[in-house]
Amino acid sequence: MMHDPLQGERLTFADWDAFNDDFHQRGWTDGLPVAAPTEDKVRAMIAGSGRSGGEVAGVVPPRWAECTVEHVAINAVMAGCEPRYMPLLITAVQAACEPAFGLYSIQATTHPCGVAILVSGPLAKELGLNSGHNCFGQGNRANATIGRAMRLILVNVGGAVPGAGDMATQGSPGKYSYCFAENEERSPWEPYRVALGFQPADTTVTVIGAESPHNVNDHLCQTPHTILGTVASVMSTIGSNNATCVDAGDVFVVLGPEHAEQIAAGGLTRRDVQLLLFETARNTVGELRNRAMWNMMNWPKWLNKDDDRTTIPIVGRPEDIHVLVAGGAGKHSAFIPTFGVTKSMTRKVELHSF
Repeated sequence: MMHDPLQGERLTFADWDAFNDDFHQRGWTDGLPVAAPTEDKVRAMIAGSGRSGGEVAGVVPPRWAECTVEHVAINAVMAGCEPRYMPLLITAVQAACEPAFGLYSIQATTHPCGVAILVSGPLAKELGLNSGHNCFGQGNRANATIGRAMRLILVNVGGAVPGAGDMATQGSPGKYSYCFAENEERSPWEPYRVALGFQPADTTVTVIGAESPHNVNDHLCQTPHTILGTVASVMSTIGSNNATCVDAGDVFVVLGPEHAEQIAAGGLTRRDVQLLLFETARNTVGELRNRAMWNMMNWPKWLNKDDDRTTIPIVGRPEDIHVLVAGGAGKHSAFIPTFGVTKSMTRKVELHSF
């Protein structure tokens, strides 16, 4: 097959330092050095996608610019991706650009959220994504560069420049790179994607308008209800957007394998966990009154704001608490709060070939 003509502007630099200095000055990086998107590397990245370079993956706010496969490829090269990551990365861009995800708000808000990428399925292992020890942290090329490529796309295509398109008050380290995989081998329940209605052979990408993970540290509790009580205490933080957005968003509970195994050994299913957390991760009207985002959000219609004893869940439905397993040994889990007024989007990775 003949190559598509590349549409990107061609620039020439004396050396790698000059190239990086220029890209930094133009605001085309995340502040860290980037790899040079040379023509041969961009073509190889496009080839890895199995798509045409001119195909549009989505329209990225707040600039509302079309993001083509070539744009994805350029930023993937800069981030250090391998060409075989492209189908997954393109799927993440497509999911983030779905109107229901609300990417404009996530990009432009003062809240410190970014776009987290959760991968569930056999492609995660094939690409070498980390689902175990330090899955939210450093040290894995696939996790780091796929997450970083998404951030570069959000900046370079979408225009989310700090202080301009991106108005985050303080931001988050998760806005450099935020990508992890489900540890389904250590999960006592069916894989996350299967719980959403996908097939076991599928690989899915879920994008989340997410804060950085909040640690749940419980080395003592031995029963499902006591462990999940600790989880619920972290989930119900009053300063979280989810505490007052309620009907509009969803959240993620990423259980470490040891906590998950203890909970399942006590006879609880994933649905049981969702129901229990829905009932216990709550605040009362009295606790919320005149604090945080009081009277600034759309409250549930059933809420009696005159009764300080009324308890308020952090999501509208139990199924808006997404439960999965990731991480390695150790009695830690994580709660991932969200922007609050958007919901995660999940898409199946479609593999294409020329």
